[in-house]
Amino acid sequence: MKIRVERDGLADAVAWVARSLPSRPPVPVLGGVLLDAGAEGGSDALTVSGFDYEVSATVGVPATIADGGRTLVSGRLLADITKALPAQPVEIAVDGARASITCGNARFSLPTMPVEDYPQLPAQPELAGEVTGEAFAQAVSQVAVAAGKDDTLPMLTGMRLEITGSTLTLVATDRFRLAMREFSWQPAEGLGDAAVLAPARTLADAAKSLGAGGGTVRVGLASGDGLLGLAGSGRYTTTRLLDAEFPPYRQLLPSDHTSRAVLQVSALAEAIKRVSLVAERGTQVRLEFADGSLRLSAGGDDEGSAEEELPVDYQGEPVTIAFNPGYLVDGLGALHADRAELTFTTPNRPALIKPADDNGDVVPGYLYLLMPVRLPG
Repeated sequence: MKIRVERDGLADAVAWVARSLPSRPPVPVLGGVLLDAGAEGGSDALTVSGFDYEVSATVGVPATIADGGRTLVSGRLLADITKALPAQPVEIAVDGARASITCGNARFSLPTMPVEDYPQLPAQPELAGEVTGEAFAQAVSQVAVAAGKDDTLPMLTGMRLEITGSTLTLVATDRFRLAMREFSWQPAEGLGDAAVLAPARTLADAAKSLGAGGGTVRVGLASGDGLLGLAGSGRYTTTRLLDAEFPPYRQLLPSDHTSRAVLQVSALAEAIKRVSLVAERGTQVRLEFADGSLRLSAGGDDEGSAEEELPVDYQGEPVTIAFNPGYLVDGLGALHADRAELTFTTPNRPALIKPADDNGDVVPGYLYLLMPVRLPG
């Protein structure tokens, strides 16, 4: 193989593919990046791919191909090298068991791995629908914030995708909070209703990178093969679906409330961060609502205490409710709104946080459910 490729395009492609590789691959080839150049000379494309049986990532890069071929090299090492190269064209040549990378006055020689031991990349699943990249990236990030990180509970590390006609619903929960986003998309013709569970972290990384280029993200689904595919901006990725049962979350959503508050998101978030400086890790911030005011407090006599008051548009009886400050700030940050509506019934029942407009009216499509922390006594 002998090719010439622009440094920026190569570095971006290798960095994106390498992000999906395992940090400790069970066998060395699964930590490799596959470089595939077409067999014919002239201007064509270099395909950069990675696959570890769970996640695949593939992107094409314009290249001038003198000699076609395929080679497999360490993904993380190649990413580090291409990122550090000077801004000049890069020449890659493979001779036997070594690959040479030349850029300006810099030259690297890397050992190659046996291509024949590399697993076959999965095919992109059949198209299920399309959505604008920006909308998809925002929706996934809003929901991923509530996904669990404990791999011993795989159903909680996933994000549920529910397809109902032209509506796509994303949901995630770690038992202490739940985020749900509904939005419109363009389903493929003849697509029936479906629900799948995909790894939230993988989905969030893919949606962010695919959505950054603008344009459209194409969602593919192969439930029989247990695969979800995403494609956009010349890149595509697949991830294996989780074989786990997602909790029946809709029964957790409160159908009514007895108290309602509308607040400025930035002011509340900053106040929570300040007050929680004296809260020990994992302890709560208390919110005392009364007519026209909200008093935040944390800590106690032993570790210091803090409090702050904010104006609030509040309807309901005076009440004190407590939350994990980190979870509360996460929810406020995921709203993507200047104002938030907070509704609840009692200090021991779940609260709902939703984005609100300048008039205090709820903006439909997103909700963040948060379990309160039980107050002492």
